[in-house]
Amino acid sequence: MEQAIDIPFTQFLAADGSVVADATPFPADPRKLVALYRALVRTRSFDLRAVELQRTGRLGTYASSLGQEAVAVGVGAAMDRTDVLLPSFREHGAQLLRGVTMVELFRFWGGDERGSDYAGPREDFPVSIPIGSHAPQAAGVAFALRLRGGGRAAVCVLGDGATSKGDFYEAMNLAGVWRLPVVFVVSNNQWAISLPRARQTAAETIAQKAIAAGFEGRQVDGNDVLAVTHAVSEALRMARDGGGPTLIEALTYRLADHTTADDSRRYRDENEVVRQWKNEPLTRLRLYLTARGHWSRDEEEALKAECAKEVGAAAALYLADEAQPVTAMFDYLYAELPSELIAQRMEAVAEADRDA
Repeated sequence: MEQAIDIPFTQFLAADGSVVADATPFPADPRKLVALYRALVRTRSFDLRAVELQRTGRLGTYASSLGQEAVAVGVGAAMDRTDVLLPSFREHGAQLLRGVTMVELFRFWGGDERGSDYAGPREDFPVSIPIGSHAPQAAGVAFALRLRGGGRAAVCVLGDGATSKGDFYEAMNLAGVWRLPVVFVVSNNQWAISLPRARQTAAETIAQKAIAAGFEGRQVDGNDVLAVTHAVSEALRMARDGGGPTLIEALTYRLADHTTADDSRRYRDENEVVRQWKNEPLTRLRLYLTARGHWSRDEEEALKAECAKEVGAAAALYLADEAQPVTAMFDYLYAELPSELIAQRMEAVAEADRDA
């Protein structure tokens, strides 16, 4: 007999900016809410410029966070400076909040490994392009943090498709049996490239996958940055205090293509995307703030101009970078190159010299 599984769900703001009936404890400090809104707009401004650079051949294949900004910004806002972030490839908002610069992000997506050498959060991990492979790394980081002491935690952000990988289940199992200080945040944007959520897993929710690993799973409205911040903050507080891991499923929607190398019109209904725009995270928080006199049209225009200036300056610095030598693709891989790669490196240098 099937038995329904009760998964807690957190939401503070509805799509129209109204406060939901049971939104307690509601984070009412307008200064903090405005700061979250500014982070959302800054993230989208960076994202739009990155897509423009890619479309004009000045950036590599890029994964847009359009429509999902609240997940990353909420994660970044909830974390302490001493926590460790292990991001997937749409967490620009969290990285920017934690001190990764726009220039560094542009460099990474431009194929320059110096973009992973953050001047700010030195222990945060670089962007993980392989699906789910950073989940076991997050368990390892959390184990190391517990050995070191000091009340720190790791945060691993994945997509819904990653929860169908063996890496994810192994990491969850370790986190549960060892009660590790780690929070897994699944950004459920309903699509794993061209595969819809319903064809990835038969589980009613992704959050309930935590139950088999022996810890709590929760759902949150991933388009509500207030709810994401609250849920991740609570999970991190428990992790730092020795209460073990948590899995948070953030329900959102990918408004863009999977990456700039994708054309989602080939596998999903464009009308579905149009319908989902009413749920996007920036509008709902802006509606809430303006309705209560905490945000104005003049402030909105000033913020847009400020972000455009910052993004433009970062793009200019990135475009002014000198191209890295061909050896760079080898020199950042290992402390000591294996013999096979030494030979390949020599071959690449010889080829570059012939083309010079």
